[in-house]
Amino acid sequence: MPAETVTISKAEYERLKESSKIDWELVKRIERSLEDAKHGRITEIKPEATHKA
Repeated sequence: MPAETVTISKAEYERLKESSKIDWELVKRIERSLEDAKHGRITEIKPEATHKA
């Protein structure tokens, strides 16, 4: 079965290529956060009281 092809503009190709990049540092930070939560190393953050002006 022959492969199907699609023609797009170079600008669209560059946009798609850029959007496919992965921020590996962010992935590592999320992974560490999940490990911390799994091992109970989390702190509850309480919302600040609203201030009346």
